[in-house]
Amino acid sequence: MRWKALLRSRSGALGTGIVVLFVATAALAPLFAPAAPTTQNLRGALRPPGQNGYILGSDELGRDTLSRIIYGSRISLAIGAASVTLGVAFGVPLGVAAGFRGGRLDRVVMRLADILLAIPRILLAIVVVATHGIGLWTLIVAIGFPDVPIFARLVRGSTLTISQMEYITAARGLGSPDYRIMWRHIMPNLIGPVTVQATFSMASAILTAGGLSFLGLGVQPPTPEWGYMLAQARAYMRVAPYLITFPGLALALVVLGINLVGDALRQAYDPRFRGKEA
Repeated sequence: MRWKALLRSRSGALGTGIVVLFVATAALAPLFAPAAPTTQNLRGALRPPGQNGYILGSDELGRDTLSRIIYGSRISLAIGAASVTLGVAFGVPLGVAAGFRGGRLDRVVMRLADILLAIPRILLAIVVVATHGIGLWTLIVAIGFPDVPIFARLVRGSTLTISQMEYITAARGLGSPDYRIMWRHIMPNLIGPVTVQATFSMASAILTAGGLSFLGLGVQPPTPEWGYMLAQARAYMRVAPYLITFPGLALALVVLGINLVGDALRQAYDPRFRGKEA
């Protein structure tokens, strides 16, 4: 029902279409890419779009821009999905335990969350990368780690509300162990808010990954990545503006699509928005 409501929303359908397009392109990159993303052709360097078979032009090393954007979508989407998975895997259990158990555990988890949330996401990611070195998995951890307190705080609030419901009180009265109540009765009710937050976190993660790569702290060459492509294109803004335009457009579109999906899902799960079409 939620997914039907998502597709009935104009913005949700548009966002879903954009996301599906990028995911399908990333999954089938060898079929869509005109050339290998790292193949160099110095004689064809800095060719404008449409010239010499370069649909979106070529960079300073003669590499096909379209191919690099297509393969770059694999990296960006993978980093976004993996970092959000990390945030959910650690943040949700912490939030449920803190909200359900309360007491000292709740106070400790929430104070740690407050401290981490006070630090800007990009700054925290830079600290992690600078401490543990540059690498794909380090980048995923650096981007996903700031999501842990976000999910923990969100889930903790929802758990506090759910824990006051009559069926939870009845389950406790029947002697059900805490882990069973949390797993069977609380977790299923968290799917909605967690899914909505996951979409927004993924959009933020893709932007953060692009920002870190732009600063030289993310994915390293010759691996194609949108942020790194933007960084390399700065030197050629006047002679080849398309080198910034197309990767920037791809980054903006995928973030827009994911955010549109998140907005539509929030409307579908929030009773205050039901019956309204975006």
